[in-house]
Amino acid sequence: MSCEFIKLYEENPEEKKLRHIVDVLNDGGVIIYPTDTVYGIGCDFSNSKAVQRICQLKDTSPQSLSFICYDLSEISSYTKGLSTAVFKVMKKALPGPFTFILNANSNVPKVLNAKKKTVGIRVPNNNIPRQLVNMLGRPIITTSLKDDDEVLEYSTDPELIFEKYQHHVDLIIDGGYGGNVPSTIVDCSGDQIEIVREGLGDINDFL
Repeated sequence: MSCEFIKLYEENPEEKKLRHIVDVLNDGGVIIYPTDTVYGIGCDFSNSKAVQRICQLKDTSPQSLSFICYDLSEISSYTKGLSTAVFKVMKKALPGPFTFILNANSNVPKVLNAKKKTVGIRVPNNNIPRQLVNMLGRPIITTSLKDDDEVLEYSTDPELIFEKYQHHVDLIIDGGYGGNVPSTIVDCSGDQIEIVREGLGDINDFL
């Protein structure tokens, strides 16, 4: 497998390069890309073979994966029972460093071939993944790119990421150094808003 290494600038990602990356996603490719927190590994959420590749690479199950959406309007296609209070919080907090756990509707299990009752949704404050999702017309299914290093929990250097993963993925985006603090996970599937994992974002700023 020949892996591409493409430099993009978050402030103004080049449309020609973005469209090429979307072509890779449409062809079932697996990519590594920057977010507003840590680097992620993802694919077109509708391609089951690509989803399985990510699960094998990360030794995880489809149920643990999240969706990257372009905006709040896209989220309603995959969730149900979203209260007005939670919607208001999400509207203020997104785009931002949060993963919201929401009740999944029937569109989600079809995609992941699993009896998945909830889904993690991200709208990162980074133009690169959001523009990719916008051009693709569908969410990118995603998980964080963890590191084996005992000090750095997440891979931050794009060139080192390329060295490690070039034989496992189809394309790696160099969006500059990534962060080492993941998103804050907020469970909104029940009656109360519950923080599952403290990360970069402080949800209390938006409650």
